[in-house]
Amino acid sequence: MATKEKNIWILLIFILSGLVVGGLLGELAGKVDWLWWLSYSQSFGLENPVVLDLSVIKITFALMFKISISSIIGMVLAIFIYKKV
Repeated sequence: MATKEKNIWILLIFILSGLVVGGLLGELAGKVDWLWWLSYSQSFGLENPVVLDLSVIKITFALMFKISISSIIGMVLAIFIYKKV
């Protein structure tokens, strides 16, 4: 008897693709007057990168997230589609 196993990696791919597609659609929707609210976003992360200098190698760490309303909608739709599949 075969069971339908859902893989966590597939869910992460669905969520990330929902975030990316939602973000792109939000940027496009920001140019339309009555869809401005989809492009409303908040950025958070490291404003200035952290530099680790070991004199032989220099490593720079930086991470910035920009979450918009359309990204959240895309993520929710991706989870909904994942559950239906």
